[in-house]
Amino acid sequence: MTRGVKTALGLTQVLLAAMVWVFAMTAGLQAGGPVETSIFAVQGVDVDVTSTDAAAAKNQALLDVQVKAFFQLVGRLGTPELVAELQAKLKPEDITPYLRSLSIEQESSAPGRYIGKFTVRFLPEPMNKLFSAYGIKVPSKQGDPILVLPVWRGKDANQLWEDNIWRKAWLELRGEQGLVPLIVPLGDLEDSEAIDAEAALLKDPIKIEAIRRRYGAPTLLLAQAQLAEGGGIHMFIEGETEFGKVSYNKIVTAEDGNPETAAMNGVQTFQNLLFKAYTDNAAKVAAEEAARRANERQEIAVSVPFSSPTEWNSIRSRILAAPNVMGVDVSSLSFEGAVVRLVFRSGLESLQENMERVGLRLSQYGENWVIQPL
Repeated sequence: MTRGVKTALGLTQVLLAAMVWVFAMTAGLQAGGPVETSIFAVQGVDVDVTSTDAAAAKNQALLDVQVKAFFQLVGRLGTPELVAELQAKLKPEDITPYLRSLSIEQESSAPGRYIGKFTVRFLPEPMNKLFSAYGIKVPSKQGDPILVLPVWRGKDANQLWEDNIWRKAWLELRGEQGLVPLIVPLGDLEDSEAIDAEAALLKDPIKIEAIRRRYGAPTLLLAQAQLAEGGGIHMFIEGETEFGKVSYNKIVTAEDGNPETAAMNGVQTFQNLLFKAYTDNAAKVAAEEAARRANERQEIAVSVPFSSPTEWNSIRSRILAAPNVMGVDVSSLSFEGAVVRLVFRSGLESLQENMERVGLRLSQYGENWVIQPL
């Protein structure tokens, strides 16, 4: 699954390639099409394959690209350790069932060679099941999109729309489809008329609001950067997000000493921190919601069979002694049993555990709940 693959396709690979090609042809997005904003979409996946002829190279590329995108997605939503584990465990045919569709962004071919760039989309439910099996909970929805204004502080002038390593790094990040979509403005005539570098640095409220409204993003981050000593990049990112204020000040470097590499490392690191902040906030909100629901008053109808008034009084006393039980309202009473309205706080699972503490079992039979002594 690497560049320069020259192996011939077996029957299984041919069938897989044919299926993937159908996905490619029916995805409905052309090169330069709409921006993806799905958690389970991966844009800009490059493949470069050589084989016996151009057709074989393309078939192999269609297989390679889904594998490459799959592990990029696992790395984005999971952990590097999970990527390594799945790379050792999964074969290409194991990954195909997770695929939803793919489309070609760019392609070119030559005798025995195919070069392409794809958008690859995966099925949410199977991917969620995969992550859950490894103890990773993926948020059910993306965060609100954030507009990023990347201002490069150059030696001669500050740049917002001009080509520079800082703007290039943000564009190549392709952050639109992440957990928190990061949108970089197009930089067309309308953008340049709406705001320039100096107005962005001065945080001109009218111009900031104009560019934000154009892209419909609820919040905006001003991302500044300049060269640091040793080929590094000094980056400073500030603004408001749905999950808190951002104030990020850091100097990043690259092993090769290349400022372009440092810039790319910097934006990727920031995106990872943003994802973690979002997932931490989502987990906090979920926990608060669960706690709120646990404290809400709840009621269920319960049948309580008994053989005598003495047994009924004993069971009723134990029910009332169970933690978080607020009341037992009798709906009907006979010589063989009672139907009661059980009023409680906490979830049903917790209620069942509390019943066991007082020697009772709360069980469900079809749509009916029953309390009996253990």
